[in-house]
Amino acid sequence: MFIQCIACREKYDEDEIIYSCRRCGDLLEVKYDYKVLKERLRESDWMSLPLSVWRYRDLMPVRDISEIVSLNEGGTGLHRCKRLGKLLGVKRLYVKNEGENPTGSFKDRGMTVGVTKAVEFGMKIVICASTGNTAASLAAYAAKAGLQCIVLIPSGKIAYGKLAQAMVYGAKVVQVRGNFDQALKIVLELSEKHRKVYLLNSINPFRIEGQKSLAYEICDQLNGEAPDKVIVPVGNAGNISAIWKGFSDFYQLNLISSLPQMIGIQAEGAAPIAQAVKEGINSILPVDRPETVATAIRIGAPLSWKKAMRAIRESKGTAETVTDREILEAQRMLARHEGLFVEPASASSIAGLRKLVDLGTVNKDETIVCVATGHGLKDPDIVMQTCRKPIEIEAKIGPISEYLGLSKPIAPTATL
Repeated sequence: MFIQCIACREKYDEDEIIYSCRRCGDLLEVKYDYKVLKERLRESDWMSLPLSVWRYRDLMPVRDISEIVSLNEGGTGLHRCKRLGKLLGVKRLYVKNEGENPTGSFKDRGMTVGVTKAVEFGMKIVICASTGNTAASLAAYAAKAGLQCIVLIPSGKIAYGKLAQAMVYGAKVVQVRGNFDQALKIVLELSEKHRKVYLLNSINPFRIEGQKSLAYEICDQLNGEAPDKVIVPVGNAGNISAIWKGFSDFYQLNLISSLPQMIGIQAEGAAPIAQAVKEGINSILPVDRPETVATAIRIGAPLSWKKAMRAIRESKGTAETVTDREILEAQRMLARHEGLFVEPASASSIAGLRKLVDLGTVNKDETIVCVATGHGLKDPDIVMQTCRKPIEIEAKIGPISEYLGLSKPIAPTATL
């Protein structure tokens, strides 16, 4: 195992604390010898373990499993959504509900590995910039490990469901007068300047290794098969590339016989990657003032855009944009047809599917997995703003029955 630059292919030792290539400044990724992994799996009891991130410990960059920092993350449901699928015109629709993770989002998959590496490296402080979910997750795992946690959040509205988590777990939370991209620049500088401060945004290659377990689980939940298409909300763009890496790992290890197409969904007000994919260009044009109701993907200059575009193109996938209105409609559709309450960013994958079906990009006979990245209680304010408010009625059965349409007597059921 070693770390490699995705651009110039410069190699670094796995024990180096490094977030970008010293030679060209580009992103890094963890690389493995698949012959070694195959032998390791052959001798392992991994298939007998419960579904979780650490079921796949043999494919993770951790040396001593006794040092693992875990809150029992992973093992989230892959929900067959027949009613919603019928409504959208898709026969085999699944939703991978990452809101079932310990802090309510997919970030826990990366943080269990990232914080474990921080402990291995002897770090005392962990840091991130966040629009909410990363902060909540890092704060929880730092608390579990006994590490100090620092979180920088951008100015403007932050979903209280996420901010409250970071605060109660004991993180030092600083709100920066600027957007997410400016906050991220500061944490990068702090981690470079202070060597005992460990950065755990998605630029950290070890964090991505934990997130790839989502793909492993999907394959195991589909009985050793990959779906035809996987639809993922895209913000800072680390997750779609991590999921693609997971599917690629299983393919290289002969654990699946085919690979899915990866489809990234961005909100219209923060869609540099989707625009680049649509225009067929090889670089993004950052959005200076990203804006969307889906705060978790309100990022105008995603750091992992190169990895995301590579995942989309290698998988012969695509990217699409959705409006805030489409996102909120999809959130209600998923809740009311399948009983799954997800935050707006998560619902963007459902909104994207709906649009792609209309465009003919998705075939009704394909197996589709939409990734729902976070729980709806992460951001309940928007629901209270957009749903019908409860009506107050006098505490008497008559007025209540009349309001509910139950005042008319029900005809007796015929008996044989």
